[in-house]
Amino acid sequence: MTSMKTTAALLALYAAVEPSAAFMTGPVRTSSATSTSLQQTKDNYEFQRKLLETQFAISGAVTVEDHIEEQEESSTPSIDATAFQIFLDEHEQPSAPIDATAIQNSILRVAASTDRGQYASAAQKESVASLVESLESNKPKQTDTFSSSATLPSYLAGTWELTYSTNQLFRSSPFFLAGRSTCKTQAEVDQYNWFCEMHRAALAISTIGVVRQVISRDGKLTNEFEVKVGAVPFVSDFLPFVKYSGGLPLTVDGAIVSTADATPMSMENKDDWQLYMDTVEIKGSNIPILRNLLDGDNSKLKSRDLSKLLEDNVDAYEVPRPVLRTTYVDSALRIVRDEDDNIFIYSRVSDSEEVTDYSNVMADLGVASLLEGFNDAVSKIYL
Repeated sequence: MTSMKTTAALLALYAAVEPSAAFMTGPVRTSSATSTSLQQTKDNYEFQRKLLETQFAISGAVTVEDHIEEQEESSTPSIDATAFQIFLDEHEQPSAPIDATAIQNSILRVAASTDRGQYASAAQKESVASLVESLESNKPKQTDTFSSSATLPSYLAGTWELTYSTNQLFRSSPFFLAGRSTCKTQAEVDQYNWFCEMHRAALAISTIGVVRQVISRDGKLTNEFEVKVGAVPFVSDFLPFVKYSGGLPLTVDGAIVSTADATPMSMENKDDWQLYMDTVEIKGSNIPILRNLLDGDNSKLKSRDLSKLLEDNVDAYEVPRPVLRTTYVDSALRIVRDEDDNIFIYSRVSDSEEVTDYSNVMADLGVASLLEGFNDAVSKIYL
């Protein structure tokens, strides 16, 4: 079989004599000497052509033109799909920057019109989920200004208020997150979700106020869930002679405050936490007498003591440690997902790491403020 060098030499010879064939295709007037020279050239061309075709027949080509076509095709470099994809990845053009402020405003509009997502339609939830994904895929890089001794970074520390949730608002609490974490099967998860739905339905007469998170640099997470409930919902039930179907403007106020330790999943990633539930207590109750009892240290639910008791006596029990992932954060907004990918969106209130002081709440069921308002609006008696 002809070597590559021989084939290349033959191709070069063919290329050199090929113009002669084109030159001879048309009628020309020449002298006899010129005709003789041309005839010899033609004979040489035919001989070389036959020689080439004989050589190419050995390598599988039928004609010279076929071989040239094969050479042209083989000279086209093949593309390795994997290498090409690596090249694209390395030279991928950055996506166009998003307008984060406009996206956040769109989310907050839905949050405001649906009471933080409680009354959001399926279409509204789908829209917010899409907007959230846009923010998450363009998460800005944050700089931690705290020293290395701080457990949590500076850009997460501070006071935040819950502005939107795809789940019941109270499920942002470490207490309910820990409850979900005890579920080991999908059937148990479904049962827990149903329980939470019924829990909210049973408290439909209550009004959920501010839901706040205070995050400290030492890793303490405090969740404050403020709520109001009508103290006397139906006047006629207590005073049958009063023809009034409404209630008195008195409410039972209070805040359910739960705390947990937030431990980063790794030193390289302080945005994802594992929570260790600590205490649950009611603060700022305006119920007389009961307020004194609730303010005492003995009224706290110390979940760690309960967990230790269960762990020592129940072999199958494991201390629940739910995971929270911060998927987006900037100076104004923070997006968190739980282990079921439920979305909780918080707005920064301040950089303060101090929890709310409820000691100035009067334990009078709101009677004092009611009388004060009545006096200012109606009686106008001032001493």
